[in-house]
Amino acid sequence: MRKTRMRWVAGVAAGVMVGAIGLVATRVMGEPSVPPSGLVSTTREVPFGLEDPAGYIPAENPQTATKIELGRWLFFDKRLSKNNSIACATCHMPGLAFSDGQSVSTGINRLQGGRSAPTAINRVYSKAQFWDGRAETLEDQSIGPFVSPVEHGFIDHDELLTKLKTIEGYRRLFREVFGREVTIGDVGRAIASFQRTLLSGNSPVDRFDMGGDEQALSPQAQRGLELFRGKARCTRCHSGFNFSDEKFHNLGIGWDTNTVDLGRYMVTKNPDDIGAFKTPTLREISRTAPYMHDGRFASLEEVVRFYNQGGIKNPHLDNTLIPLELTEEEQQDLVALLRSLNGEGWQQVTAPVEFPK
Repeated sequence: MRKTRMRWVAGVAAGVMVGAIGLVATRVMGEPSVPPSGLVSTTREVPFGLEDPAGYIPAENPQTATKIELGRWLFFDKRLSKNNSIACATCHMPGLAFSDGQSVSTGINRLQGGRSAPTAINRVYSKAQFWDGRAETLEDQSIGPFVSPVEHGFIDHDELLTKLKTIEGYRRLFREVFGREVTIGDVGRAIASFQRTLLSGNSPVDRFDMGGDEQALSPQAQRGLELFRGKARCTRCHSGFNFSDEKFHNLGIGWDTNTVDLGRYMVTKNPDDIGAFKTPTLREISRTAPYMHDGRFASLEEVVRFYNQGGIKNPHLDNTLIPLELTEEEQQDLVALLRSLNGEGWQQVTAPVEFPK
């Protein structure tokens, strides 16, 4: 089945990594190299079913191969934590579709927060970041965890910068990529640029629904697709090519155990946002368990049962949630559809073998 022929500025494909390493990594290790005449850009195919990411790249932070490779190093480097134990990739692991498989994530000194780590895949298409949308851009999201006492553990961003500036390899890289010394803004720009290359598309659902491949989906998953768009009412929130409306909804999570997380309300102070959390993408959903912002559901079957009962009643329950009255067979059909949203475009990303020194 064909894939789209749209192309965009990226840097994760094998050729990009080779180019970036050739232009940048040799300087980090102190080997001779010829300085580039300018920042390097390259292109890659967009997985079928996705919109062109180029339309979502902010003008003030264009993609370049060297910036993306710098972001990859920063993303995987545990030295970007107070005690060298936590990297961005600690909670966003390539082997788990850039999530961590935990109900709530574990950070520095084995401390835990109160929310699960959502996948970093397809964040290029996202608007407000984090479960509560407190970061307006991916650049802001990329630097937020550094100053969390239960994540990377720095007191403030200045403490992180002081540490980074002791690593001469990073100082050289930032001068080459940005033309200046290390700043926290540029740390965010580099990591965000890397994250924007983590894509998932060309799933069986894409090939069946958009590509016309009748064999791409099993009969059970095809029934699930009909339910997804109809009786199950999934598209009221999980809409569009990335299967998210990018909005915030109260499902009642926590209201049954008196452990309510106020969610979006803590950002907006709008009573309508009490207990509301962002709709996540459903792409790679079967690889990113457990589910919900508190990681309470270990399986997709549990998630579907939860929605089938209409969420958990509370004064702020989203009005889109109602009991669905799905039969057991229909619930299994829906799960089959969800499992067919695994795609490709991110699996080639690996951790660096060595880091700037």
